[in-house]
Amino acid sequence: MLGRQLVLWARALVCDQSVNGAPPPSAARISTLERVIAMKYFQVFLIFAALSIASSHERVIVSYVVDGDTIVVQRGVRTEKVRLIGIDTPESKENSKAFRDAERKGSDISVIISQGKKATSFLRGIIKKGDSVSLEFDVVERDKYGRLLAYVYLGDGRLLNELIVKSGFAYVLTIPPNVKHKSKFIEAFKYAQENKLGLWAGK
Repeated sequence: MLGRQLVLWARALVCDQSVNGAPPPSAARISTLERVIAMKYFQVFLIFAALSIASSHERVIVSYVVDGDTIVVQRGVRTEKVRLIGIDTPESKENSKAFRDAERKGSDISVIISQGKKATSFLRGIIKKGDSVSLEFDVVERDKYGRLLAYVYLGDGRLLNELIVKSGFAYVLTIPPNVKHKSKFIEAFKYAQENKLGLWAGK
């Protein structure tokens, strides 16, 4: 709407030059001016779009890794636990979820714990205390435990959630409405299985 108004304003401005005896502008001249204004408008749109994307990411500092899909960060003056959206790694300690997972998968709980420790070790090899990462939120920002739900971006721009899955250390677990990167995770999971990476090695 704004772009159209600018073009109409430019057309009127050019046409005003025909008064006081000045020759009327040619159609080609008007068309060229319209194209220039449209291009400038598009450039402004791209700038605002880039700023919007950047503002949707929040920079935080890593405090420590809890397990394969959970980290603790320093968010301003607050310390926050962050659960990575869309993925699920095996539990690294014996708890009710570890027992449920073992029963559901028909695995010994010791296997689950071993896999969980491998996933945790992998994540600790990727990020360290003091690292700067960016958080991207989805529709729901916190879970029932009060943890932040986020997509985590490394300093080099890689999406950590996707990297963990693609390296074979996590399953895909998307819970609506937080499904922004679901397709990426599904493709990453297929890649890890097909190439027998991480937890799929030797299977």
